[in-house]
Amino acid sequence: MQIGDVNVLADRKVLLGVTGGIAAYKSVELVRLLRKSGAEVQVVMTGGASQFVTPMTLQAVSGRTVRQDLFDPGHEAAMGHIELARWADVVLVAPASASFIARLANGFADNLLSTLCLATAAPLILAPAMNQQMWQAQATQHNVGVLLHRGVRLWGPALGDQACGEVGPGRMVEPEALFQQLCNHFSSGPLSGVRVLLTAGPTREPIDPVRFIGNRSSGKMGFALARAFVSAGATVELVAGPVSLATPAGVARFDVETAREMEQKVLDRVTECDIFVGCAAVADYRPEVVADQKIKKNNEQMEIHLVRNNDILATVAALSKAPFTVGFAAETQAPETYAEKKRIAKKIDMIAANLVGASEGGFERDENALTLLWEGGQKRLPLADKGMLAEQLVTLITERYENRYPA
Repeated sequence: MQIGDVNVLADRKVLLGVTGGIAAYKSVELVRLLRKSGAEVQVVMTGGASQFVTPMTLQAVSGRTVRQDLFDPGHEAAMGHIELARWADVVLVAPASASFIARLANGFADNLLSTLCLATAAPLILAPAMNQQMWQAQATQHNVGVLLHRGVRLWGPALGDQACGEVGPGRMVEPEALFQQLCNHFSSGPLSGVRVLLTAGPTREPIDPVRFIGNRSSGKMGFALARAFVSAGATVELVAGPVSLATPAGVARFDVETAREMEQKVLDRVTECDIFVGCAAVADYRPEVVADQKIKKNNEQMEIHLVRNNDILATVAALSKAPFTVGFAAETQAPETYAEKKRIAKKIDMIAANLVGASEGGFERDENALTLLWEGGQKRLPLADKGMLAEQLVTLITERYENRYPA
């Protein structure tokens, strides 16, 4: 990637960790891309990684001897982990297995890669790769939360087909996307160092094991915003409702289903962020009672008693140390009027109003139009592709954020 005719990866020292998993074969292409860009690449493999790709292969593409042993008498009197920790400008572990993530979260230092990850002062980035059930397991999510709290970044995982035959979140982000994200990492952006937490997509409120109350949100706008924030240099976490969208490169994603699950994940992560964007279409109500078994069609009528969900956006804005908070208002009429009332009532910094169910875009479409409102100002963003619209929106959010928190 070229930025201003200067290759941002030229002479950068990238330490690439490779752990055990079928995705290890993708690391070969990532090394090739990095070397072609002018980066220096040192590969460190775990024992499990060598079961999927040989050290000789990675040595051939990196031009450096692959390091594997914690105690190597050929490097700084067997203190190779300190030597490598000092050498690296960035440490990227791709793929990062569930086992490696667990070891890192618990501070184990029983192999060269985990030891140097503890010893380095360089940014540490993980590209997870594992079975979708392993990724969604409570233990893995806990470990990920621990690492994120410590400042470790997660790029991925991606959503899609897996080698085991299952489909879901857990694929390693593709080498080209990881390469692009490393370029973004070393380039300066207006939100460099800023932490962003977003919500996207719908929620599903179960009625019984088969049926649920939901809405038509596709999540496309929220995912486009996540990509735009990453491009602006931000560290991005995304809490996603049930959608079938690929995780943007450089984004740490958490999947939830219900409004209460989304609320809990947001509250778990919001103290770590500088900007919060509530783009998800969160259900206002949920069934008070969820049936254990499928409800049979025995009666002409059925009543479902609904109770109100907590307002996530208002809850975040009311925190004693609230982040810069941006909301969305999807309306079928008078969007600016209703959005401004919401902005004032919820005491948020900005709100994006859009008209749904009309020719101007909205749910389940690739285009949208927005009106941004804040205290004392507003700006109309006309109908455009959601990717382009997201870039314009991030520019406006950046301006208002910098106005509130000047450097």
